[in-house]
Amino acid sequence: MVNQRGHHHLQSSRHRKSSFFSISLYVILIFALSIFTFMLYSKDALEDEYGMPLLRVEKPSINKLLDGQLWQTPSSLGLRQCVKPTSKYRATPVSEHYMTVKTNGGLNQMRTGVTDMVAVARIMNATLVIPQLDKSSFWQDSSTFSNIFDEPHFIKSLGKDVRIVKEIPKELESLPRARKHFSSWAGLGYYEEMTVLWKEYQVIHVVKSDSRLANNDLPLDIQRLRCRALYHALRFSPSIESLGKKLVERLRSRAQRYIALHLRYEKDMLSFTGCTYGLTVAESEELRIMREKTSHWKVKNINSTEQREAGLCPLTPKEVGIFLKALGYPPSTLIYLAAGEIYGGDTHLSELTSRFPNIVSEEMLASTEELKDFSNHASAALDYIVSIESDIFVPSYSGNMARAVEGHRRFLGHRKTINPDRKSLVQLFDKMEAGQLEESSLSPPVLQLHRKRFGGPRRRGSGPPGIKGRVRLRLEESFYQNPFPECICNS
Repeated sequence: MVNQRGHHHLQSSRHRKSSFFSISLYVILIFALSIFTFMLYSKDALEDEYGMPLLRVEKPSINKLLDGQLWQTPSSLGLRQCVKPTSKYRATPVSEHYMTVKTNGGLNQMRTGVTDMVAVARIMNATLVIPQLDKSSFWQDSSTFSNIFDEPHFIKSLGKDVRIVKEIPKELESLPRARKHFSSWAGLGYYEEMTVLWKEYQVIHVVKSDSRLANNDLPLDIQRLRCRALYHALRFSPSIESLGKKLVERLRSRAQRYIALHLRYEKDMLSFTGCTYGLTVAESEELRIMREKTSHWKVKNINSTEQREAGLCPLTPKEVGIFLKALGYPPSTLIYLAAGEIYGGDTHLSELTSRFPNIVSEEMLASTEELKDFSNHASAALDYIVSIESDIFVPSYSGNMARAVEGHRRFLGHRKTINPDRKSLVQLFDKMEAGQLEESSLSPPVLQLHRKRFGGPRRRGSGPPGIKGRVRLRLEESFYQNPFPECICNS
């Protein structure tokens, strides 16, 4: 009996000691956790008199998550480039018929125009003479094809598709030429009919090159030829490519990631569209006079308010700043300004830089010496390269540059491109101006509006329903803005 009582007493004693130890350990753990929590959320209390942190504290993981979402590239859903010819495609025969081309418009308008002419030359079995670049447009640029593009590469890489020569043979220079203004957005049948010109002429001169080919309903091999020509053959000259690469490297040395902003708030665009919102009376009048004097701009009287409400105006620098802030990008974001001279200079640009001061341009990244040999078109080529390589591309207006860059980024793997819904944004901005909406409350509706406008995979639009004929062709989404499905596919 004594031994049993002693045995039970010993067990009871051990049990009390174990319980005491467990409780003590639990209290210590709770105390340690409390200290850690206090230190994590009391950063201000952990700074010395100079404001320097005494303890390095990791940011909460939620910030990293949000940051990742801001810069995340849309999923390509397994889609990839597909530009190889089909099994039915044959190398083009040597042709004694020649096609000369005079391009028109800005750099990207000329690039897509040249690409169209490659495809047209293939359809009409013509030898393409290296095109002449536009020298009489708003830019007044004297650049030649070889100044901007890698001419030998262009000729060689398309050797199996179209015969390309630098100049027309001497014996043909004095012969009469068929001067032709090909129809806009023309299809295969139209150009097959145009081959009748070869019965009377050996040389056809094409007066304009922009939008000479339909966006849709063309043979697959012609569409893929357009992609090979634009994305592989028509690359910029070695000097432009080299400096463009340097600009990207210098941006990367400043920040891990950057946004390329194509701010189309330039004099020619504002005058052409008749958009005067936010401008002074004198500035508005200057734009009206410019529009009146530009003969090839057919529309002269434009209601600026109606244009803006319909989403047909470039976003102003201030509106772009509000938009990017509403999307969640912090003021420290590095932004490359891919644009010409901003109308009104710093007066208007300051409305953007006040929100995002970390804005740079090619003039800020390259020296005067590096840029001295680059004219207007070459300068635009640098902007194009930097925009293609950016983490995010944001156009303030859907012009030729915006469409070309978006299409190229889709082709390269659906790199993130944010297309502002200008019509809906204007409604929000006007509510802010009227005091019906605070800027701090703008983020939810802006994010909702743009949840499907980040450059993810989608098939090219075929135009508004209920519209037929040539008007529909003009309103179809550009092939060069979205070469899916012909040049982007599953295999």
